Amino acid sequence: MKAVELLISGRVQGVGFRAFVEGTARDLGVAGWVRNRSDGRVEAHLEGDADAVEQAIQACRRGPGAGRVDDLRVADVDAAGHGGFEIRATV
Repeated sequence: MKAVELLISGRVQGVGFRAFVEGTARDLGVAGWVRNRSDGRVEAHLEGDADAVEQAIQACRRGPGAGRVDDLRVADVDAAGHGGFEIRATV
């Protein structure tokens, strides 16, 4: 089990980035959440099989076609026991 939090900056809001992360996570069997931040970045929590989480991170580095990722920061965190994946409200 691996758990990470991502902080993604660039053209990541208004381009379907949260839906992209949600779809990628669900396809890979990764649990967690994603949300916009009021500072223009996207934040995500991913947890699951280590290989699947790594694949999700790599997908987030690319993002959806309309987006542009300038920076992606990854921090290892403790797993929170999420059972699914959700899009959360902006903070």
